[in-house]
Amino acid sequence: MHPQGEVPDLDQVHVNVASPAGAYTVGNASFFRYILRLGELELPLARGDREALDILSAVPHAFDAGDELPTLSGAGWRIVLPQSELDWPVLEATPQRLRSAFERARALLWTNAARVRVSATEISAIEDELDAVYGVLMRAEAAGFAVNVSYVA
Repeated sequence: MHPQGEVPDLDQVHVNVASPAGAYTVGNASFFRYILRLGELELPLARGDREALDILSAVPHAFDAGDELPTLSGAGWRIVLPQSELDWPVLEATPQRLRSAFERARALLWTNAARVRVSATEISAIEDELDAVYGVLMRAEAAGFAVNVSYVA
């Protein structure tokens, strides 16, 4: 957990995407900055794009206190609060809903690359991470499992 107003060291952010069918941990800071937090960059967005980015921005920090978390849910996703002291909050989503959100974020990033000042190297790294995440989503969908997403810094 970070004091209010303090920005975490993005190089240390890890995003965990998991289901009983497999898991992947994204350790690339650009993925966090330009995919999960793309909605914070004040881009002009259509309603569907805003909904997709809202899902991704709702991914909770694994160790934030439960009383600071929004109790959000939507079509195909929800925030699951910790059930015990040894647990942490996660965004739980259907693989299809999460894939759709990632695909919209990717398309928005490509469309607005110059505006958000993302480099070609960062886009390439993000593409590699998305490919790995899509693999997790594909396995979860085939097995009929929901997917949990959280991050730590």
